[in-house]
Order: sequence, then C-alpha cells, then structure tokens
Amino acid sequence: MTKDQGLPYGAAALRVFDLSIGEMLWSRRTVFMALVVGGPVVLALMFRLVAMFGVALVRVNVVRLGGEAIFGGMFWLLYLRFVIPVLGVFYGTALIADEVEDKTLTYLFTRPIRRGAVLVGKYLAYLACTGLVVLPSVMLVFFLIVPVGGGSVGRAFPSLAVDLGLLGLGLAAYGAVFAFIGAWLRRPLLVGLGFAFGWEQLALLVPGYLRRVTVAYYLQALTPHAMPEDSVLSALQALCRDTPPAAVSLMSLVAIVMLFLWLAARTVERREYVLSD
Repeated sequence: MTKDQGLPYGAAALRVFDLSIGEMLWSRRTVFMALVVGGPVVLALMFRLVAMFGVALVRVNVVRLGGEAIFGGMFWLLYLRFVIPVLGVFYGTALIADEVEDKTLTYLFTRPIRRGAVLVGKYLAYLACTGLVVLPSVMLVFFLIVPVGGGSVGRAFPSLAVDLGLLGLGLAAYGAVFAFIGAWLRRPLLVGLGFAFGWEQLALLVPGYLRRVTVAYYLQALTPHAMPEDSVLSALQALCRDTPPAAVSLMSLVAIVMLFLWLAARTVERREYVLSD
C-alpha cells in the first residue's frame, strides 16, 4: 500500500475506478440494467417486424408516422423519462450505501487515499458501466425504427448524436444527485425513487418555478425531437416543459453534476459511517 502514499486526488480516483468497474459490470445490478434497456430494443424489434407486413405502427389524424417520429417518442418517453432516472437511482444511491451494507467500506477507507476520491472513482465507474450498456441500446433502437416508413438514417443521425450526448449528461446528472443522497442517508433507495418518480413528475406538472429544481426539466429542453401535433405525446411534452434556452439548460446540468458530486465527496469525507452487525 505504500505505493499509494501521497497519490494525487485524480490518480486516486482513477485507481478506485479501475477497482470498481469490473465489480459493477459483473454485479446483479448489471443484469437488472440489461433487462431495463432491453425492453425498448424488444419493442423496437416488434415494431420492425410488424412494419415488414405493411401495417402502420402509429397514426395521428389518419396520417401514418414515420420511423423518425416513432424513435423520437420512444427516446423521450422510455429513455429520458424512465431508463435514465431508474439507473441513476439504483446505481447512484448504491455507490457508498452498498459498501456500508456489505461492510467493505472499512477496506476502502483504510487505503492511504482521500475518502472523497473513493466516491469520485466509483462514480466514474458508474458512468462507464451504464454508458456501455445504455448507449448501444439506443443505437439498436435507432437502426431498427428509423428506416420504418422510408425514414432516412443519414438525415436522422445528427439527432442521434444529440440523443447519445443527452443520455450521457442525464446519467451524469442523476448519478451525481443520487450519489449525494446515497452518501448522506442510511437507506437511500426509497428516497431516490421518491425523488425521481414522485417529486420530479409532480414538479413538472405544476405551473411555476418548482420544475426548475428538477433534472428532467433541463434534459427535456435539450431533446431534439418534437412530437407530432395533436398526439398524446405532444400534449405530454408541452405540459412537461416550457423550453428554457439550450445554453441555460446545458449550463444548469453541468452545474448540477459539479455541485452534487462535490457535495457527495464532501459528505463522504466528513461523515462517520457505522457498520452495524
């Protein structure tokens, strides 16, 4: 362990990342994550098979929707509104809480590195692990759905690039928020679920400034897809966002990541964790 003595903060975080990434990829949570992101892929495959027989998948005012519009709806409703918050909750809250529950936190904290670097390293491992599974899922759905109805993959590809960037930013923002909750509370999972699927959903529907203290508000403002008019999704999309400027949304998300990751690392540095029997 002496070779870790005096290791800089960043290098220490990368060392913890290297130790944690393999554990995360082979954990039971990864099986759960694969099931979550596999759902949209299965749905997209079903859509593609149905479309091969010439059946219109979705119609709005008797007009058949193309693959680009269907993909936009799936991305907005399934990934941004469900998959990303779920993974943020289940992984972010567990970064420290699982170590406390498994009584392995002492091993990490006795290494001659800063406690905050442990949290940051595990957070980076979370980003890599979820990204390796979620981003390919989105690409599979894209290539299965967009060609339906004569859609052009080349024309829709710039939107896909934005989608992938949004997913990475969403995972980073939700992960940082729930990493702080996990470092702060003894049993954070229920609080995290309540925040993602209780508070955020309610705040987005209530007029006023409450929505500005949610992650979803800023993510949805950056979504490149507009739902077809007079559709259920377009009504939901209009109700759930009032489109703040893209620059404001981007800066707000970056600020959320930096603030809550700093709060999480600071909490780990200062809190005394009691490993009960």
